[in-house]
Amino acid sequence: MSTVGAAHNVRVLGSGETTVVLGHGYGTDQSVWKHLVPHLVDQYKVLLYDNMGAGSTNPDYYDFDRYSSIEGYAYDLIAILEEFNVQKCIYVGHSLTAMAATAASIFRQDLFHKIIMISSSPRLVNSGDYFGGFEQKEIDQVLAGMEKNNTCHDLGKAALVVGCDMDSEAVQEFSRTLFNSSKDVYVPHSMGEYLNKNLGGKSIVEVMPTEGHLPHLSAPEVTIPVLLRHIHHDIAN
Repeated sequence: MSTVGAAHNVRVLGSGETTVVLGHGYGTDQSVWKHLVPHLVDQYKVLLYDNMGAGSTNPDYYDFDRYSSIEGYAYDLIAILEEFNVQKCIYVGHSLTAMAATAASIFRQDLFHKIIMISSSPRLVNSGDYFGGFEQKEIDQVLAGMEKNNTCHDLGKAALVVGCDMDSEAVQEFSRTLFNSSKDVYVPHSMGEYLNKNLGGKSIVEVMPTEGHLPHLSAPEVTIPVLLRHIHHDIAN
């Protein structure tokens, strides 16, 4: 396997002309998609990967400067898609990686057909009229807890902002679906509408009757059918 593929534990399963790429959120790894993958491999080629710092990735490869912004993850994603000759993929991303894919799609619109975003937020910290759901001191407390206990990772995606031109023509080229749980302690209900309003292009928001930040893992019986509907069909207006 290539250096990029090995570094990110890339796995390619199934077959088909269309590739579905699955990106896990912060604090999890590619195993979080275990309920979805079996429903895809007979019809699609499925590419799974681990973000640097997740799963069994080599900690020596983790560059704190690179991953201090969302762009580091976006460039990693672009490198993976290029290495495995992926074009016009259907990207399903949770949390952090959905925002990374959005940034990557601005840099390389040819790599994406549509992006399906689950429980995503461009920034968790409140700022002016923007409601991310948390004050800075609350995030500081979480980060302090993470330093003491590396299993306390659920809010590790705090304060990542997409530093890209969201009015770019590239943004208009493909559709996005934004999913939110009706009760997600980390991403407020209003975030889906915020992204829908500010991303540009064709997009749609769907609120699922689930609780928690990981509906694809905690409530697959609800989440998987909804995801499959948006993977199989271009629903966004």
